[in-house]
Amino acid sequence: MKNLFYITTVFLGSLAMSSCSTQSPVNSANVASLIQKEEFTFVAERANPSGSTVTDIMNSLPGTNSGRLLNLDPGYTIEIKKDSLEVTLPYFGRMYTPAMDPSKNSYRFTSTDYSMVRSDGKKGTSVFTINTKDQQNPAQIVIQVFNSGKTYVSIDSNDRQSISYDGYITENRKPKK
Repeated sequence: MKNLFYITTVFLGSLAMSSCSTQSPVNSANVASLIQKEEFTFVAERANPSGSTVTDIMNSLPGTNSGRLLNLDPGYTIEIKKDSLEVTLPYFGRMYTPAMDPSKNSYRFTSTDYSMVRSDGKKGTSVFTINTKDQQNPAQIVIQVFNSGKTYVSIDSNDRQSISYDGYITENRKPKK
């Protein structure tokens, strides 16, 4: 019974910390504009692996906590433009057909042949469903954008377990002249 109370307390505490710690640098008016244009950059702040294997390995290392949320360094993004989709995200989980080149085991690709469907979700969210067609292992990316700019991304692929990311959206970088 004590273990159940401890686990529940830790889970609720980590949930409260994660929901309060993300502050989107984009105001609500800009979020609506970015959603309408369907051109924006998702900036990942945390990864949420779906399998228990990653959590078990992390817990076996000294000095780690038992949470499933992995804080990410800056620079992991999904950039959506009218003519291309650029994905640069790390992957934590089980791969069924890993590549010999370790740099190809994360989600790092540019797609020019993809379909994107926008729909309205619950509580005023916008949901973008993206299917890549020109990748060796096609991926379905679901991006759920809240009015505050906070964003939840889930990626399903044929060759690995699903994974999700938390973060926010912002404007695309301006190309250097």
